[in-house]
Amino acid sequence: MSVKQITTDDLRKMKGTEGLILQGCGGSLDEWVDGINDMLTESGILLDSTKFKAENCCVFENEGLTNLMFPFSEDVKLDMGKLAMWRLQTHENFGGKWLSDYVDNRLGGFIREETAEKKKPDCKLIDEDGNIFNLMGIASKTLRQNGMAEQAVEMRDRICASGSYDEALCIIGDYVNITGEDNYDEDMDDGMEFGGI
Repeated sequence: MSVKQITTDDLRKMKGTEGLILQGCGGSLDEWVDGINDMLTESGILLDSTKFKAENCCVFENEGLTNLMFPFSEDVKLDMGKLAMWRLQTHENFGGKWLSDYVDNRLGGFIREETAEKKKPDCKLIDEDGNIFNLMGIASKTLRQNGMAEQAVEMRDRICASGSYDEALCIIGDYVNITGEDNYDEDMDDGMEFGGI
């Protein structure tokens, strides 16, 4: 069995899980898992002959890097103090981060399940001024008008942490259905034109 591919959205749904993320892992991922297991065993971090299994590890792409996530589970016994020191000592080589830190600081935080299941409202963004802050403002207003103020804040935080215009647009699309004039419900604008929020 080999490492499974996931997305950054999958990572954001792993609230309550912790793990170690190594950044910039090129080449054979199975060899990476074996090599890290050997290093952690030699350093006295992996205990009682336990190791990370490749099928439990995940690979994802973000910010142009291939990243490996080693989840902490009951079948892997670790000396957490030594692992924390190893992570700091090898940070220059592996860019090691805790899963919770990575998601909070690079991906805008974890998604609550009820947020993921909530229906996205329509938002007319096509033919609007393409400045990302303008589009973010329109999408935020739409979310607030639909009782989704928390999602508006979450969206803003994710956009501000994003690395590119395209990534920011994709984030907006995670929260609203981007529409144009043809499929926009004009009734939504009644009474809203002059400060009707």
